[in-house]
Amino acid sequence: MKSGTRITGNITRKKYHFSPEPQTKEVKYDGVMESKKLVIIGAGGHGKVAADCAEQQGGFSSIIFLDQGGSEHKDYPWPILDKPENFARFIDGNSSFFVAIGHNASRDRWTQALIAGNAPLATLIHPTAVISAHSQIGAGTLVCARAVVNPFTSIGISCIVNTSAIIEHDCKVNDLVHVAPGSCLAGNVEVGRASFIGIGTSIVPGIKLGANVQIGAGAAVTKDIKDNCLAVGVPARIIKSLPSC
Repeated sequence: MKSGTRITGNITRKKYHFSPEPQTKEVKYDGVMESKKLVIIGAGGHGKVAADCAEQQGGFSSIIFLDQGGSEHKDYPWPILDKPENFARFIDGNSSFFVAIGHNASRDRWTQALIAGNAPLATLIHPTAVISAHSQIGAGTLVCARAVVNPFTSIGISCIVNTSAIIEHDCKVNDLVHVAPGSCLAGNVEVGRASFIGIGTSIVPGIKLGANVQIGAGAAVTKDIKDNCLAVGVPARIIKSLPSC
């Protein structure tokens, strides 16, 4: 990560909902430079990627997991100490938290719970990622190995910028978006909240995707896509509507 990159930490947003109406909640970013314990929610494959990224990034004295499966994951490489609903036990002034769940709705639920519980969110950035000093990365976001985030792009809270994904200049990636490995967003693209960009997708400049949009693997997106739609193919076309999230 290049020095000077802005991590959006003590920010206020109206993205997280604990009732039908939006509520304003300060999101705490717990920085990467200070040695702290990292508590990761979700001991699956994505959890392994997040923990490995945290080790490569450095700045954490230890890494532990909270997962519903508990000790059933006997071969898991990091200790699983409890279930996610007991995360408050681990808020001790020397811990930061990360939700390592690929599924957007589930990641949203646990991110909301951490925010409501005043648990500090860690942002994980692999050292091989190339991130402009003129970009912004939201709290609780993971930027994986060899990903690129170019100037004047903003990435929201609890996003996933997966392995070798490229997000070009002047893009806006809203909260809870997952950009899958090898995807490329050209300049001035906007992606709505909780959308999923499938592996190897290409999006041409200036496209706007709505909230809760899913793009199938290998698609080429050449037109705007409205909220709550699944689109696939080259060029991408909408094949079904999705329930709103």
